[in-house]
Amino acid sequence: METRFRSRFFILIVLVCLIFCGFTFVGAQNRRPKNVQVAVRAKWSGTPLLLEAGELLSKESKNLFWEFIENWLHVAKTGGDSHSAKDCLKKILKHGSSLISEPLAALFEFSLTLRSASPRLVLYRQLAEESLSSFPLSDDSYSNIVNGIDTSETIDKKSDPLLVGVNPKSPGGKCCWVDTGGALFFDVAELQSWLQRPDGLGDSFQQPELYDFDHIHFDSNIMSPVAILYGALGTDCFRELHVALVQAAKEGKVKYVVRPALPSGCEAEVGLCGAVGTKDSLNLGGYGVELALKNMEYKAMDDSAIKKGVTLEDPRTEDLSQEVRGFIFSKILERKPELTSEIMAFRDYLLSSTISDTLDVWELKDLGHQTAQRIVQASDPLQSMQEINQNFPSVVSSLSRMKLNDSVKDEIIANQRMIPPGKSLLALNGALINIEDIDLYLLIDLVHQELSLADQFSKLKIPHSTTRKLLSTVNPPESDTFRVDFRSAHVHYLNNLEEDAMYRRWRNNINDILMPVFPGQLRYIRKNLFHAVYVLDPATVCGLQSVDMITSFYENSFPMRFGVILYSTQFIKKIEMRGGDLHSSALEHASEIEDDKSSLIIRLFLYIKENQGTQTAFQFLSNVNRLRMESAESTDEVLEMHHIEGAFVETVLPKAKSPPQEILLKLEKEQKFKELSQESSLFVFKLGVAKLQCSLLMNGLVFDSSEEALINAMNDELPRIQEQVYYGQINSRTDILDKFLSENGVSRYNPQIIVDGKVKPRFVSLASSVLGGESVLNEINYLHSPETVDEVKPVTHLLAVDVTSRKGIKLLREGIRYLIGRSKGARVGALFSASLDTDLPSLLFMKTFEITAASYSHKKKVLEFLDQLCSFYEHNYVRRSPTAAESTQAFIDKVYELAEANEMPSKAYKSSLPEASVPKLREHLNKMIQYLYRQFGIASGVNAVITNGRVTSLDAGIFLSHDLHLLESVEFKHRTKHIAEIIEEVNWQGIDPDMLTSKYVSDIIMFVSSSMATRDRSAESARFEVLNAQYSAVVLNNENSSIHIDAVVDPLSPSGQKLSSLLRVLAKYVHPSMRLVLNPLSSLVDLPLKNYYRYVVPTMDDFSSTDYTVNGPKAFFANMPLSKTLTMNLDVPEPWLVEPVVAVHDLDNILLENLGDTRTLQAVFELEALVLTGHCAEKDHEPPRGLQLILGTKNTPHLVDTIVMANLGYWQMKVSPGVWYLQLAPGRSSELYLFRDGDDESQEKSLSKRITINDLRGKVVHLEVVKKKGKEHEKLLLSADDDNHSKEKRRGHNGWNSNLFKWASGFIGGSEQSKKSDDSLVEHGKGGRRGKTINIFSIASGHLYERFLKIMILSVLKNTRRPVKFWFIKNYLSPHFKDVIPNMAQEYGFEYELITYKWPTWLHKQKEKQRIIWAYKILFLDVIFPLSLEKVIFVDADQIVRADMGELYDMDIKGRPLAYTPFCDNNKDMDGYRFWRQVMLYATSSCSIALYVVDLVKFRETAAGDNLRVFYETLSKDPNSLANLDQDLPNYAQHTVPIFSLPQEWLWCESWCGNATKSRAKTIDLCNNPMTKEPKLQGARRIVSEWTDLDFEARKFTAKISGDELENPDPVPSSETSSNGSSPEDLESKAEL
Repeated sequence: METRFRSRFFILIVLVCLIFCGFTFVGAQNRRPKNVQVAVRAKWSGTPLLLEAGELLSKESKNLFWEFIENWLHVAKTGGDSHSAKDCLKKILKHGSSLISEPLAALFEFSLTLRSASPRLVLYRQLAEESLSSFPLSDDSYSNIVNGIDTSETIDKKSDPLLVGVNPKSPGGKCCWVDTGGALFFDVAELQSWLQRPDGLGDSFQQPELYDFDHIHFDSNIMSPVAILYGALGTDCFRELHVALVQAAKEGKVKYVVRPALPSGCEAEVGLCGAVGTKDSLNLGGYGVELALKNMEYKAMDDSAIKKGVTLEDPRTEDLSQEVRGFIFSKILERKPELTSEIMAFRDYLLSSTISDTLDVWELKDLGHQTAQRIVQASDPLQSMQEINQNFPSVVSSLSRMKLNDSVKDEIIANQRMIPPGKSLLALNGALINIEDIDLYLLIDLVHQELSLADQFSKLKIPHSTTRKLLSTVNPPESDTFRVDFRSAHVHYLNNLEEDAMYRRWRNNINDILMPVFPGQLRYIRKNLFHAVYVLDPATVCGLQSVDMITSFYENSFPMRFGVILYSTQFIKKIEMRGGDLHSSALEHASEIEDDKSSLIIRLFLYIKENQGTQTAFQFLSNVNRLRMESAESTDEVLEMHHIEGAFVETVLPKAKSPPQEILLKLEKEQKFKELSQESSLFVFKLGVAKLQCSLLMNGLVFDSSEEALINAMNDELPRIQEQVYYGQINSRTDILDKFLSENGVSRYNPQIIVDGKVKPRFVSLASSVLGGESVLNEINYLHSPETVDEVKPVTHLLAVDVTSRKGIKLLREGIRYLIGRSKGARVGALFSASLDTDLPSLLFMKTFEITAASYSHKKKVLEFLDQLCSFYEHNYVRRSPTAAESTQAFIDKVYELAEANEMPSKAYKSSLPEASVPKLREHLNKMIQYLYRQFGIASGVNAVITNGRVTSLDAGIFLSHDLHLLESVEFKHRTKHIAEIIEEVNWQGIDPDMLTSKYVSDIIMFVSSSMATRDRSAESARFEVLNAQYSAVVLNNENSSIHIDAVVDPLSPSGQKLSSLLRVLAKYVHPSMRLVLNPLSSLVDLPLKNYYRYVVPTMDDFSSTDYTVNGPKAFFANMPLSKTLTMNLDVPEPWLVEPVVAVHDLDNILLENLGDTRTLQAVFELEALVLTGHCAEKDHEPPRGLQLILGTKNTPHLVDTIVMANLGYWQMKVSPGVWYLQLAPGRSSELYLFRDGDDESQEKSLSKRITINDLRGKVVHLEVVKKKGKEHEKLLLSADDDNHSKEKRRGHNGWNSNLFKWASGFIGGSEQSKKSDDSLVEHGKGGRRGKTINIFSIASGHLYERFLKIMILSVLKNTRRPVKFWFIKNYLSPHFKDVIPNMAQEYGFEYELITYKWPTWLHKQKEKQRIIWAYKILFLDVIFPLSLEKVIFVDADQIVRADMGELYDMDIKGRPLAYTPFCDNNKDMDGYRFWRQVMLYATSSCSIALYVVDLVKFRETAAGDNLRVFYETLSKDPNSLANLDQDLPNYAQHTVPIFSLPQEWLWCESWCGNATKSRAKTIDLCNNPMTKEPKLQGARRIVSEWTDLDFEARKFTAKISGDELENPDPVPSSETSSNGSSPEDLESKAEL
């Protein structure tokens, strides 16, 4: 009763308000609130939703794609119950969701509405087009098609060559075809006749190339010829061809692949639901839009009337469910519908009176805490947070009046003792996600990864509580590096800091290591802290140079213990040629290995060390190197035998008791030193470091042998030692080497196993294969170390062995010996492969091995039996030719003999081997071969080790049992230990106790650890539990969810605006448990947010419920302030490059009260391209600055180009979805370098890299290049100073700088095609322009500055005689300007090009649009222009040019990269405003940025761009630095990047220059006046006499192109024009401020 009374009383108050505010409503109705709507669409045409669903399901499991096809083929093609796009969506979702679990189905629904699989279909379009174009069709019916491409689409393609995935037109009306590499088949009859051919299919043709993303039918035989079906699910032709190919695949005739594609013209063939999504442009979601309140201190608004332009439908306008000043108007209207107009007017009044962009200081003080309280107390906290931070200027005044609860404030302040105020963090199942990089696509991928794992674990019967525990474990970071345990008698130490007399005066207190020292200063402590042991071949140049370096450091008392381990490369090569067999009598055969120079040096070294001491032995090595370098005849510095003998004589002579020559002869026969030398080489072979040639072991950590690496290694190790000293884990008595090597030491190093951070090991989920119905893994029986059969084994090695190769049998024997060597934590299983026509003994060998593992793995001597069997099989069957091999019966007899010798019953063998069915054995072998290829990508004949899902391919090098030990320890420590601990504690439910064997648990650990290793996530975590969450946190519990979100968020921050939307998406679709701690800034001095924000998320409502259109998601801002100037910015995912394509209004200066009758301002942006970025490295060198890369497709290899920066080796290019090929550019880059694949020295080196773009997340590519043999010492960049012919070089004769420029046609990140008028303008253009083209660069944003830009262009053209080409930064130009400029170029005879560059993620980002624009003027000059451009002049958009720019272009700037005009200072009235006099950044000469010349050749040559970016990165993190970024940066950096001063008359600006010099000005800049703050347009008309005429001409031309009437048809007279007809010069000299 009381509630009803209160609600009536509430309505009564509203009505009273309505009556008393009557007059106000009249005004409010005249000022109805306006809205803003924004959409981003893809550049490619729409893709079918049905095919996208198939792609999304294939991400889940490859088999689901085929199941979905079979499901849909049984659906009637007619509309049935699907009368709209929404019905079709629901139908597709129903069929797709039925194949997957509930949590994954919700994510599948969201991903489908997000259209995240659309890029994959665009990629298939490219492949479909290439398939058609590779077979020119001769049939007349196809004659209207050029290479299978619709000509209308080809025109679009020409305008954007980067869009490689243009939809092909249906060839001859056909909608499907099968490509076999040799032919295309368009109907089933042709295909069937090809399939029936008896002579084998497609042998004579090259098979079509297959990719990782291809859908290969699960019944396909990997050996069979490839048949690719291009077509769309839903068409009749697809059904027919699919059924025929599935049947052929089952019969083993083909390897059947589907690439979904719906050619244009086939939409009617696919059914109503099959075509949904194709007819509409693809609107994207997953980005943010902000409308920022703009600072209008200088009134930079265009006064031109708004043109009608492109009109869009005015969309819905009101969202009445939002709370406005405590009222929810949707509920009021439900109760009083008859007062709708009055209630709406009252709402509008409230809305228009709430906008606030300033508050008093005392109101701001607790604003953050008040916001947190409002959010926590709301019924839906996430919605409340989103509404507050996305409409902050409208709600801030009500927030500031809210009464604050002290407990909220106290808890926030307490938490901020542990986390900085305003800091935001986000973690998904314990792993931190970088807030700066997060976007919707990345977040959905990460969540999908977790849900897939949870789904797999539940199918493995793992309890839900255990699943949550498993998913929230974070792997230990990989940086816990393994140390090579080199402790042995083979290490020869040069010194001992603890015992040698020369260090006696040093302090021996270990705590001195904690004392602070100056940077670079060494700590001299009498303790062996750093053991620098070099592993080297003393007969190599690098080995001898390393010895010299050690000796030099030692003589200079460097505080480090030095040692060497010596080996002979020749000796190790011989061992490798014998198969690396250390178990047979390798040392017995060692005497057969002939002596070499390395072995001789080692023997002499050992003799001298024994007889004359270590110091003399090292002196001998130094003498060898000195004689080598002094030798006149050895120009190539090769070591000769006489160098060694000479050095020996010279070294031992002073102390020798007998002549050194005699000693040499005696040593040749001496066995002792020979054996020691061979043992030393064998030790290095076992350690595995020989393949690195020269290496440094710093306390066991592996480094390169250079001096720089030594210093870096010491600096890396120092903090580790300091930390342990600080915590008391190391004291003065600790042997540091023993401690480190005992804790982390491994007895072998293998770069394939211990990889650095750049190369990630390849992991394959073993669980998915078992759950997908593969039975191979369940059938494997494992071998164990003796007496450990019944123990749980956390590590499983699966050996993929080709039994017909020596390497395969060698691997198998090493696996057996590994178990004999007592590995308690691992088991070994074998996966055999061989060619299908292999002989019977090989098949019987496999059968014997399987019987033994299945029946006798518990026997004591089983491993010895298998080792002997392998040895017999290898010697009698593998090494011999089939004709010379022993008979099958001899093999069977040997099995019986060996079984009895090893106390094993031969009964099982006798019952199986003689009667073995050969077809069954071959069938089993075939099954294994298919499994290895499908699951691991291991082709027949390749040997590999799969350790808990980690695939190590053994194509090159020797693999020993020590490597298996290393793999076990690496995998156990990094990925398995924590999982095994959790699994072993599980209380299994619903499983037969008899099944819970150690094998079952070991299998579960193997499946779980392999699945979890495939997930891509951060190893960083944070301890969120230490933060209090009682009063200032949002906690959402869901015990049933496998996703847990931990977040710390400042709700009033830009990241808070985005996160609130992302967290709402997760809450809606994933239902995670969530703990969200609010962390606002405690004491604010200004409003934290001065913008409105929307994050665009798709919903089901984007699909029409009346017809088959898909509208797509849009950002909608309802009821925006009318009288505030707003500026629009997009917050898009990092890889996106977007540009406005529909925008009638100025998006920089939105003033909604100027909209007139239109209720909604609309803008449409287009995803122009995705950004492919990367880092390029050269091993042991700085990044290869200036290396040129080109990118293209198979048919067009060069579409885009770029150069590598020195900063992190960074590069970027524009791409679209498709298959791309990255290459080194022709010329110096490809002459000097090759791409290096993988981390192993023996890995192949290539000229091109394939890159697949199949999603909206872009790609980061890590490249490694290596110099070609013989080019190691050549420079990539030859500066003009290095070249005697520098002048010819600059004129375009020799040298790479000009010759190579000729190939550069695109841009860094790509550029638009050059827009040229029909006449060739380089030599002559309209108005008779002749000579070398002048390049002018400018940037403009907003309609006013675009108006100025047109005037600047006209002023240049009217005063310059030569051809001109303008370069404009595309990012900020309006669609209107981009429409006008081609016509203007045509009319006035100039060229132009639009360029763009995406801000690199690693460079500190500016937040204000103006500062970003300033940065673009200076930061990317070396990379934003094509490499062919040698010089460019920057001219500000608001500048008027009065002179011929050719004069400036040709000016000699004395070899400087930049030329600026100095600031003038003869306007004394402005002395108080000259900021550069107060700024510490400025050097003695300070220059203006409004006009400057860039010599791009010199700029790139001197790394000016890299240097400027380094300065910028250092300075920009201080918010008080670089206030005028574009101006301050080059002035500050001019000692490093020298500036040439242009004559003063080249730039005049009224604010700083006196009127006396105006008449001589060659350009006039309309710079802002800080004293008068005069509006731009007013100042332009007053200051520049010709501005009005130029403006009139530009506006008249624009109106003509737009088809509009020109307002103010007569030019407005300038304020300078006087009645007495004074000349402009007189007027200018008299003009006043």
